[in-house]
Amino acid sequence: MTAVQAKAEVFLTAFGALPRAEQNAVLFGLIHNARLREDIIDLTIAETRNCQSSRPLKIFLTGLRKEKNS
Repeated sequence: MTAVQAKAEVFLTAFGALPRAEQNAVLFGLIHNARLREDIIDLTIAETRNCQSSRPLKIFLTGLRKEKNS
């Protein structure tokens, strides 16, 4: 476990031990910060798409150009 992972684990353990109202206060604080909210959205999308198949960028761009020229 890296130092970053260890710190995250400590934070998550402490967060989980908070009463529900305090957990909600932390979460609301996170989403009311525009930069953090964008990071949370990006991470959520990435995690959701993690198991989707992918294709190389060159192949995607080739397909995109073909659609544009059609």
